[in-house]
Amino acid sequence: MHKFQDTVVWITGASSGIGEALAYGFAKRGAKLVLSARREQELVRVKAGCKDATAVELLTLDMARTDELPLKVEAAIQMMGTIDILVNCAGISQRSFAIDTSMNVYRKIMEVNYFGTIQLSLAVLPHFTTKNKGQFIVISSVTGKVGLPMRTAYSAAKHALEGFFGALRTETWKTNIKILVVRPGAIRTNIADNALKGDGQLFNKKDPIIEKGISPGECADAILRAIDENKNELEVGSAREKFLFTLNRFLPRVTFNIVKKLGE
Repeated sequence: MHKFQDTVVWITGASSGIGEALAYGFAKRGAKLVLSARREQELVRVKAGCKDATAVELLTLDMARTDELPLKVEAAIQMMGTIDILVNCAGISQRSFAIDTSMNVYRKIMEVNYFGTIQLSLAVLPHFTTKNKGQFIVISSVTGKVGLPMRTAYSAAKHALEGFFGALRTETWKTNIKILVVRPGAIRTNIADNALKGDGQLFNKKDPIIEKGISPGECADAILRAIDENKNELEVGSAREKFLFTLNRFLPRVTFNIVKKLGE
């Protein structure tokens, strides 16, 4: 396993789930961290759980406040002197049928998951370009490739992310700037609890599919291995979910007949 000794890693969405697990994983391997999320108290908790808390800085941010994100980049660089890896993990999901979902929910999910992520990444890009080195880790989703019921807004945002970073890769391939797109399947996080219903209220329920998923720690380990192996893409989840990706490539109609039943 690669050692990230003195590598500066900035993780958004670091207060829980995959972001939290990645904080512990990077810290264990010697990285210096900037942890970001809205909830400062939770960031303090995660920092305390890192192997060397003295190598961790906290920077609260709200991905929906896109106009503030360039200033957050300046603050992160001032804190650490540089940024080597930006992990775009912050985001919110959805649990509602399209017919029941307001445009406000569509706009909010796009603002956080897509516009916030690319705004932050575009603000970091000149820093990476100047030093001709850096890496974007983009946490997409199985829904970034396969549309699922009750996730039209979430799937749209993840598809948009994949389009943006896929195109960005074509613009930076001659440089030492790397992009890893990660597509998690069911990971046992609180993503369903914090998902939005059609009216914008919290779903606030457990998702049986999510509850049967792999742990955030297993997901984080797979991401760290993908960085080691210099991968551009990673699909992580149960064996059944990985098979779904393969099936979708060759037999999309069969995949559709499987996933359509999830909305029943």
